[in-house]
Amino acid sequence: MSESTVLALPIGFRAAAVKAGIKPSGGLDLAVLVSDRDCSAAGTFTTNRVAAAPVHWDRSILPSAEIRGVVINAGNANAATGQKGLDNARATAAGAAAVLGCRTEQVLVASTGVIGHQLPMPRVEAGLRAALDAANSDQASFHEASLAIMTTDTRPKVVSLRKEVGGRTITLLGLAKGAAMIGPNMATMLGFLLTDAKVAPEALGGMLRYAVEDSFNCISVEGHMSTNDTVLALANGASGVEDFETLSGMIEEACATLARMIPEDGEGATHLITIDVEGASTPEDARAIAKAVADSPLVKTAIHGADPNWGRIVSAAGYAGVPFEEADLSLWLNGVPLYKDGAPLPFDDAATSASLRANREAHIRLVLNHGPAAVRFWTCDLTAEYIRLNADYTT
Repeated sequence: MSESTVLALPIGFRAAAVKAGIKPSGGLDLAVLVSDRDCSAAGTFTTNRVAAAPVHWDRSILPSAEIRGVVINAGNANAATGQKGLDNARATAAGAAAVLGCRTEQVLVASTGVIGHQLPMPRVEAGLRAALDAANSDQASFHEASLAIMTTDTRPKVVSLRKEVGGRTITLLGLAKGAAMIGPNMATMLGFLLTDAKVAPEALGGMLRYAVEDSFNCISVEGHMSTNDTVLALANGASGVEDFETLSGMIEEACATLARMIPEDGEGATHLITIDVEGASTPEDARAIAKAVADSPLVKTAIHGADPNWGRIVSAAGYAGVPFEEADLSLWLNGVPLYKDGAPLPFDDAATSASLRANREAHIRLVLNHGPAAVRFWTCDLTAEYIRLNADYTT
């Protein structure tokens, strides 16, 4: 998203971002998203047993009908930081609450960055005051917030939606970040959905969990689950519109759009890979096969090299832990049938390779004959640049 992009902004929300001195680069690194009124709020979080302090704080609060804002910092994950990290997460919420005139438990926090370092709280506190003083409802403020939450992302990830309901309008804005350490459940990613729709916290939580299952839980860059993964949804009801079906559809659309942007911007990636698994007995079986293929370094490097080495794909499906016979499986790569009912098919290697090389997107389709379940999963290729970036990340 560029600064000139026109966004549909939900009523009653403000944003700001500042350079607090948390990122070594000196860039924007602290953002606030605040509502002028109490919000229904819900969240989904990493299932990693080593969870960041902000994850623990937000889990202890949500769902809630009284959230007023979110504070997000980049450059420091505040993960694996013990009791001091938990205290710092609470202190961040308390600092925002003091300015907003609400209780500490009405402020959520999120962090992303390097694991195992304590937050530089004097910088966080000074930056937080500056950000809250500057919070505004204009386009530029939300644009800067989308930049401030980035770490190794090459571009911000934003979606805005507007739907008419009975002559009135619901608006939803979504912001996300993520480019590596992406592996469900969830996939290091943060996501924030702001809407002026009216909805109860419990209903909002159900919508969010459903949407996340087929979006942020269906992406992978290298299969490494983060300590900080968080998706938060805030609904302030400022539009006065209460429509479960419309809002649920908007949340699903926003999550799917943002989720796809993450592996598309995977560190060093040259290909976005879409994996469709069809004909499975259960959604869980379909997801297991898709994830095994998505996380395979051999599949990812083959796509990077434009090598239609389909044996890597079917072998990954075979070790996914889903029982099936070879004759149950068929495979297409970029629309070319390569393997049918457990047997190879003749195909033009050079043409298929050229198709992979010429297109940034690659499509893997695996079909079983077990049942009606299907899943769509997104990943990216594995490149030398990914290795360089992560070998040098903290040095």
